Amino acid sequence: MLSLRRKLKLETERMTLRAPIHSDFRPWVALRSTSQEFLTPWEPSWSSDHLSRKAFSNRVYWANRSINSGTAMPLFLIRRKDQMLLGAITLDNIRRGPAAAGTLGYWIGETFARRGYMREAIETVVHYAFNHLELSRLEAACLPENAPSRGLLERSGFKYEGVAQSYLQIDGRWRTHVLYASLRGDRRGKTLAS
Repeated sequence: MLSLRRKLKLETERMTLRAPIHSDFRPWVALRSTSQEFLTPWEPSWSSDHLSRKAFSNRVYWANRSINSGTAMPLFLIRRKDQMLLGAITLDNIRRGPAAAGTLGYWIGETFARRGYMREAIETVVHYAFNHLELSRLEAACLPENAPSRGLLERSGFKYEGVAQSYLQIDGRWRTHVLYASLRGDRRGKTLAS
């Protein structure tokens, strides 16, 4: 199986997906701050130091360690035409062996939502996970009422699999999530029966 490389960069039609670096701190704080009201209903509660330089540095170190160890792929979405930070996507909890799976999570700044950027990112990460990391299954979860995220997953080839009770703490309380998955060589919905 192939491992992740330290300088991991994936290219989409309009973006470069790459690990966060220390110089991303100011753009990250600006984007998270201006999008806070848009993001917080869907995310775990922000810690009191969420937007601090120290917390961001820890995020950068974690991203590099995770990529180097092959346990996660935390990537920032950088628009190539102007180097603007748009959001982030993470393939986390990468499991090898019989599972060959990972969990997808993502966020995008409010200004850039519903413009196809995240779909580009998801499709690129899914392709990389299946064809370069040799994973077999990618999972994602979102709140049942998050219609934009559910639609995004479905348009990106993920299929609804069920419900997980009290799956994650979101905005300070345990919330039930709907579960989606994308399988390499997916044949769900097709049958050989005549």
